[in-house]
Amino acid sequence: MNQQVPPIVVMGVSGSGKTTIGQLLADRLEHEFIDGDSLHPKANKEKMAAGQALDDADREPWLELIGTKLAQSNQRQAPLVIACSALKRSYRDLIRRMEPATVFIHLAGGQNLIRDRMTARSHEYMPASLLDSQLATLEVPDPDEPVLSADIADSPEEIVSQLAAKLTSPNAPRAAH
Repeated sequence: MNQQVPPIVVMGVSGSGKTTIGQLLADRLEHEFIDGDSLHPKANKEKMAAGQALDDADREPWLELIGTKLAQSNQRQAPLVIACSALKRSYRDLIRRMEPATVFIHLAGGQNLIRDRMTARSHEYMPASLLDSQLATLEVPDPDEPVLSADIADSPEEIVSQLAAKLTSPNAPRAAH
């Protein structure tokens, strides 16, 4: 299904399934996947592992790197799928400044479901204790943003099927250039 779709950021709070959905969607679309967490500098990882939330200054170079990778891949006509929390509009705007064609997929779900998922998994540096700060930081995408939303209560396979169909349809969200 290597149909041309834009660069994609799978966004949401920790525990929403960004890595799982991102990898499955990239596989379905025959695109490369990068977990944005792997792009964090060591200092960010250490701060989060200590239970401290990142601030905007911590995130800015990381978001710029994500935007740069999206732009480079799009120039090669091999758009990426990247998992990245992208919790604030300003973060999404920064990524879009680097690659204006980026479309966001917002994985949304209830706090209890997400907390249950976080406590059931092992994550290198993102403890469940940071969920409240992530939810407080989250700015749900505005209607003028190129975004698709998915309910994480659905199975990963259902989510990916729905997203792939929407992304490859003539009415797919496209970023304004």
